[in-house]
Amino acid sequence: MMTSVDTDLIRVLADPLRLRIVTLLAGETLCTSHLVEETGARQTNLSNHLKVLREAGVVETEPCGRFTYYRLKPDVIESLAGRFAELARTARATAEADLRRSCP
Repeated sequence: MMTSVDTDLIRVLADPLRLRIVTLLAGETLCTSHLVEETGARQTNLSNHLKVLREAGVVETEPCGRFTYYRLKPDVIESLAGRFAELARTARATAEADLRRSCP
């Protein structure tokens, strides 16, 4: 069953730019400059999205001199993927058993 935390995380990842950032960070740890270059987004806009991802626990930061690197936290993504896999298993079992409520 989805929790309110899962729902909040889905909302965070539903934004196209945040999903693009997460996809890029799955491949490598990047700083804001790299993400600006890869996405074409403005630095201030990107920083706001990174703040949302950080507060949601999706990414973590690593200071390096005057730069901050961002890294994806795979456990968070795996947990959410597990919830969706569970939903898929339940839906498959429901379809196979042809479970349905009768109408009043």
